[in-house]
Amino acid sequence: MYNVAVLASTNGTNFQSLIDAKKSGVIHDNINLCCLVTNKSECGAVEKANIAGIQVYAIDPTGKSREEFDREVMEALEPCSPDLVVLGGYMRIVGEEMVKKYENRMINVHPSLLPKYGGGMNLDVHKAVIEAGETETGMTIHMIDEGVDTGAIILQKSCKVEPEDTPEILKNRVQTLEKEWYPKVVQMFADDQINIKE
Repeated sequence: MYNVAVLASTNGTNFQSLIDAKKSGVIHDNINLCCLVTNKSECGAVEKANIAGIQVYAIDPTGKSREEFDREVMEALEPCSPDLVVLGGYMRIVGEEMVKKYENRMINVHPSLLPKYGGGMNLDVHKAVIEAGETETGMTIHMIDEGVDTGAIILQKSCKVEPEDTPEILKNRVQTLEKEWYPKVVQMFADDQINIKE
């Protein structure tokens, strides 16, 4: 069994795409979505995990250093023994200790064609793309390293930026790509088709 843990802070759109992909067979039976770890106990991802019967660990970051918080996350992940840690709308920077523990086994999806608009989050990225007059954007699935959105790129998919786009409309278009490709990349990891050494 290939254990996949998910870290999320927001609505859980990408987390739900993994759940749906498992139901539909895009993600095979050899993959176990073993747990969700969140820093926001009231976020939409928690509700989605509860409905799917997936173990949830909610860790409050209040008053904790990044290192202290990350250690609690790693402790929560320990029983799951994740083969892959998937970030899906996780609004925290992962510290060095955790990066080293899950080296080449922790991935993120970013809502732009990196390295463009790296370091931004959510609607801010789409707003920046529109304001820059870009005609194309997309999403990037990448490894997590010590930097912010600087890890090795696994996959990029692009879409058009239309003149009438708002950040919200563009976000929906990019998320369509994310929902299609994030589960496929997880399956590729499980099938040992991706082997990136930094």
